[in-house]
Amino acid sequence: MSDENQIEKEQAAYLERGRLLFRAPCEFLLGAASLTQLPKPDATEVAFAGRSNVGKSSLLNALTGRNGLARTSNTPGRTQQLNFFFLGDRKKEGLYVVDLPGYGYAKVSKNLVKEWVYLMRDYLRGRPNLRRVFVLVDARHGLKDSDKELMSMLDETAVSYQIVLTKCDKTNESAQKKIIEDVQKAIVKNIAAHPQILMTSSVKGYGIEELRAVIAELI
Repeated sequence: MSDENQIEKEQAAYLERGRLLFRAPCEFLLGAASLTQLPKPDATEVAFAGRSNVGKSSLLNALTGRNGLARTSNTPGRTQQLNFFFLGDRKKEGLYVVDLPGYGYAKVSKNLVKEWVYLMRDYLRGRPNLRRVFVLVDARHGLKDSDKELMSMLDETAVSYQIVLTKCDKTNESAQKKIIEDVQKAIVKNIAAHPQILMTSSVKGYGIEELRAVIAELI
């Protein structure tokens, strides 16, 4: 077998692991408004964070292939707690998927925003099974100050995170290349940032297979 064929075979197997993982049943467990409500850390866990209206719910629906799993809304600030889902068989191996509160221009009170920040910081510090946080960034706009604030929190709490560009179907190839270069430059000194930047489109399905495979590798 040639090197090229071997690489293709390994890539296919890599993507297949992701497909099989996300073919498993997925259920909503609970919405946690405090640390006392979190499920036991008895399975690998990944979390998704992003500015309000970045397309987080749409991406979760695309990953799991279930349109109604995570609610989508044009109203910023729809997610107001730590929403836990479980992917797989609870009696066997599985994965916790956590939908974190949106941040940025959410139309909520400053006091509520502070409560979310405290909750997320405590969650990040105290969740031993959390393998990675996927920070979603709109490919049309790039990193904003609120994204950088979250990244600083993740660096501070030593939680591995990876940038996922969303809505890439709404940008052209040259714009995509530039945004990737800009983000790579911005995160080079962030100690907890994963160097690989993922590109996705929930509408067109771009990058969904790759993201599934990345998550499967964490289990």
